[in-house]
Amino acid sequence: MSSTGEQGFSGGVDGTIQCWNTPNPNIDPYDSYDSSVLRGELSGHTDSVWGLVYSSVHQRLLSCSADGTVRLWDANTTSPSLAVFNENKKLGVPSSVDLVCSEPAHLVTSFTNGQIGLFNMETRQLVLSMESNLEPGTPCQINKVLSHPTLPITITAQEDRHIRFFDNNSGKLIHSMVAHLDAVTSLAVDPNGLYLMSGSHDCSIRLWNLENKTCIQEFTAHRKKFEESIHDVAFHPSKCYIASAGADALAKVFV
Repeated sequence: MSSTGEQGFSGGVDGTIQCWNTPNPNIDPYDSYDSSVLRGELSGHTDSVWGLVYSSVHQRLLSCSADGTVRLWDANTTSPSLAVFNENKKLGVPSSVDLVCSEPAHLVTSFTNGQIGLFNMETRQLVLSMESNLEPGTPCQINKVLSHPTLPITITAQEDRHIRFFDNNSGKLIHSMVAHLDAVTSLAVDPNGLYLMSGSHDCSIRLWNLENKTCIQEFTAHRKKFEESIHDVAFHPSKCYIASAGADALAKVFV
């Protein structure tokens, strides 16, 4: 979603990004479909789009795809992408992307082989690769990468049940913890940067104190379906709400 909530963007397995105008919240859901809701299509990826992030500062959109690339788009138009990163697949296939909050010119991308790369959006160059500290030959898929809202820290959700914290300046691993009983699929940080929320295929949402990395709340949120459970979690930008989406076809909001 854009910061105003007036626009939304979705990426699909068809490789396209669809741009939507948010309908009036008072609309009757049974009204006939208004074609003006769909604003246009961003095309350029040649495989599934796995991640999208919107930058209100730049009015830009970032996407990562199974085609190996991360692309930067002008969110206000349907023009071709402004920049392409990892075009030669040097780092692998990206799984998630985020904007680096502490350095507006940088983006951070995680890859299915466990790599993490910091890129400069202006020069399109790789600035830094995070050290994974894993034994060679034991790749661990990263499902979600997140930039801390105020500190130069990157946080990752891993297939091996871990959450890891990296220093954006040195690329070094700061902290690693077993966070769930199954793969960690999703992460979110509250707007003040005090709490981390994680979702997992173990059906639980966990809330963490970011300062001392301790779990302060855990609750079961979704049922399993085909060995999968929670696919995404989110904090409301200003109100005390959290939300989750699961493989059980439910989206839930918690107060």
